[in-house]
Parts: sequence; structure tokens; C-alpha cells
Amino acid sequence: MGRPESAEEEEGAEGALNAISGAIIGAAIEVHKALGPGLLESAYQACLERELVERGHQVERQRSFPLVYKGSEISRWFRLDMVVDEQVLVEIKAVKHLLPVHESQILSYLRLASLPLGLLINFHGATLKAGLRRFRLSAPSLPSVLSLLSTLNLRR
Repeated sequence: MGRPESAEEEEGAEGALNAISGAIIGAAIEVHKALGPGLLESAYQACLERELVERGHQVERQRSFPLVYKGSEISRWFRLDMVVDEQVLVEIKAVKHLLPVHESQILSYLRLASLPLGLLINFHGATLKAGLRRFRLSAPSLPSVLSLLSTLNLRR
């Protein structure tokens, strides 16, 4: 007896999110290899956008969205660094260390923008691996970034 169609659809959606996030991580590694650490976030953002578009992904940089509080839109707007394929939020940093506030920020943005998956990428380090974080509000059992890197054979 097969699984219900909704479970199969859910598995397909997870697979699609994993494919998108894998492509983003691969593109970010390519950008980091080419540029190295030490540049501004905007430089990495522009190059990552180009890399993803060249790989066939839809990318929207600096997507703005309103703050809705108790059903009312507040006159404050937020900007997301990047949304890929209408599914994955990419928050780009170029800082010495990721802080808990960066993780809180991406979790809040995911919730407020109603996006299913987020990647926090810090381009400042000697390698990108230490600066990658993957966030999913509703499915904490998704593979970690390290296992995803292993699956994609991108470990250094």
C-alpha cells in the first residue's frame, strides 16, 4: 500500500528545496573561491546572483516586504538580501563571526515573509563551510549543511 498523495507531494517539495539550497551552496562556494574573503556584502550578493542566474535560477535581490502586526500593515518595510526560485531566502554576511542575532534575523524574516527555507552565508572566512547555516521553521529534521555538502561532494 502506497503513501497518501499529500505525503508524496511533501517529499517532492522537500526534494525541490534541497536541490535549490544545494545549488545556492555550490554557487556560493564558487563565488568564495573566485573572490576570497574581505569584500563587502554587496559584492558577494551581486556575484552570487550572477552565478545563480547563469545556472538557471530565478533570483530576486533586495525583495521588500511589509511588517504586518496583528493584521495591520505597519509603515515599516524590510528587505531580504535574496530570494531564489521564490522558495529560499539567502541572507548574506561578510563579518568576522556569525552572531546569534544573525540567526534570529533570518528566522524572523522566514516567518514574516512566509518562506519555507533560509540560508545564512558568511563570506568572510577562509572557507565557506564554517559560515553556512540552514534554517527551516517547520521541518527541523532536514539534513544539516555538512551532510548536504557531503551529498553534493563539495567538502574540502
